[in-house]
Amino acid sequence: MCEAIQTEGLQKRLGDFCLGPIDLQVPQGTVVGLVGSNGAGKTTLIKCLLGLAFPDEGAVSILGETVCGARPATRGIPDALKERIGVVLDTCAFLQESRVADIGSLGKVAYARWDQGLFERLLGDFGLSSQKSVKELSRGMGMKLTLAFALSHHPDLLILDEATAGLDPLARDELFDLLRDFMADERHAILMATHITTDLEKLADTIVCIDDGKVAFSATKDAICNEAGVAHCSAALLERVAASGAAGLDGLRVMRREYGTDVLVADRFAFARNFPDVPVDNASVDDYMAFVLKGELL
Repeated sequence: MCEAIQTEGLQKRLGDFCLGPIDLQVPQGTVVGLVGSNGAGKTTLIKCLLGLAFPDEGAVSILGETVCGARPATRGIPDALKERIGVVLDTCAFLQESRVADIGSLGKVAYARWDQGLFERLLGDFGLSSQKSVKELSRGMGMKLTLAFALSHHPDLLILDEATAGLDPLARDELFDLLRDFMADERHAILMATHITTDLEKLADTIVCIDDGKVAFSATKDAICNEAGVAHCSAALLERVAASGAAGLDGLRVMRREYGTDVLVADRFAFARNFPDVPVDNASVDDYMAFVLKGELL
């Protein structure tokens, strides 16, 4: 087993913006969610992973092979490795005049491991007519076509950029079932960038947040959704919490509201034992990200 994706000190400058340095690991057998606001650097990072942009410093390894670095000798993904990577970007990249059936013919030419039977089965599962042209497809149906194409050459790694955008809840559930089936093989891995953080709560093992080109946090989904919490404090209660010195309360982040102050706590169970009269709720990925990016240290 190896890292499906590994970046070491990756930096990419685009005008006034600088991505990195980024050290990212996506181990085989895991799903890593990538979150952050628009312009934070997620798409630039994905382009560096795919060899569509080259870092100014650092290196990228995919499935154990160095594919992209600042040195010219390590630029680009070899064809044999492309076979093992499935990609779904935020727009359907196929020619608008192509029929859905033509996309299958393209797959046969492009991939030695192309599975036409799987492609046709996925088209049926997704309700995609092989005779429709790409331009006739809605955004959601275009995403389904792209996903069917990505899965039909049996990749070991999926890189998804807003793959659930435009899908209704039922279609997203179908997608999650497919991705869970894909992850039944412990050699597989997924990097999934999305603004729909509830999707990551259903699927991801680890959440990585990028803000202004830097990693703002990297935490397991369990640490965020099962362990962390949001405590709701009045001014008097907040003063008590701040003065308590209780173990595990270092580095608390707060967001001051009109009605009181919300506090992000790493261990809501320990917090509840220390302050049984303070209400504390489960944290979501959205909550956690908001506190880390916008909250102030207590």
